[in-house]
Amino acid sequence: MVTNEDEKARVANIFDVARLAGVSHQTVSRVLNDLPNVRPATRERVEKAIKQLRYTPSQAARALVTRRSRTIGLITTGGPDFGPSSTALHFNDAARDARYAVSMASMLDSDPASLRAAVELLLRQNVEAIVLIAAHAGALEAILSIDLGVPLVAVDAGGRPGVHSVALDQYAGARAATDHLIELGHRQIRHISGPLDSTDATERARGWRDSLAAAGLVAREHLVGDWTPASGYRHGQTLANDREMTAVFVGNDQMSLGLIHALAQSGRTVPNDVSVIGFDDIPEAEHFSPPLTTIRQDFNGLGRDIMTELLAVLRDEEAADLPRIVPSLVVRESSASLAVPRASTARLSGKVDV
Repeated sequence: MVTNEDEKARVANIFDVARLAGVSHQTVSRVLNDLPNVRPATRERVEKAIKQLRYTPSQAARALVTRRSRTIGLITTGGPDFGPSSTALHFNDAARDARYAVSMASMLDSDPASLRAAVELLLRQNVEAIVLIAAHAGALEAILSIDLGVPLVAVDAGGRPGVHSVALDQYAGARAATDHLIELGHRQIRHISGPLDSTDATERARGWRDSLAAAGLVAREHLVGDWTPASGYRHGQTLANDREMTAVFVGNDQMSLGLIHALAQSGRTVPNDVSVIGFDDIPEAEHFSPPLTTIRQDFNGLGRDIMTELLAVLRDEEAADLPRIVPSLVVRESSASLAVPRASTARLSGKVDV
């Protein structure tokens, strides 16, 4: 008969120990390897948790912690979307400036088996830490189920307890986008979100709903896209028939492009009939027809924040997470007041609210 204690001994991993002790999994690694900079009381809590869970660490993982390769493993999941790709690029630049090499593992799918294979590949290269830039929330969950033995820093808008993470403030960006449309007098503001399993998309949808609620407006059910212009176009065909709707907050700029195309085909002009605001400020956004009002994200700053957080974790396992960078509103010609004719919107073009 299998007892509860037997079950704990079989499934316990480093993250179970960290949760029970109330510390990061990196601190557990320090205790396991008898490394300095761990307070006696903290060490005692970790040792007690290890004993209670009967945790047996991987010898390979323990050995990796003591090696200094000056190499960081970077795992990216999902397609070549602008935000994650830009973040990875700027992280690589920041790592080079800190005299670290980056070994990358990129994959379209983020199933547990593929992620485990990527982790094992990077650990065989003796990386000192792993960075995760994932398109799907499930990727982080899968990584957390693996006994890494090295520090992990994730780009995670959800900010999960016990995980060293950095992120841009997706929620604040969505609030800024929706508030802009409300200030222009719009009351029927629809939303096209990214995929349901994207934390960024979830935070943007939450910001949209909260801004509408704060203004006493109703948030109708949002439409779920997949970040591509094609999904924006498909939902645009639906929204074109909604004659009460006067504005749309779109989860990224590419879907905005598809939406504007669909609205134009239906005879509804932007911004005369419908105001549109996107998210990301991709380089092409100012050349849309009309130029796109959007939320500008500092991917350069995010990439550098990842490296800053990672260096802090490598020096001190109790390092605090960095404050999130708040995106800025860029006003162009795709958004306008209900009472302002289109010709006057050119005066607004290029304005940036920091």
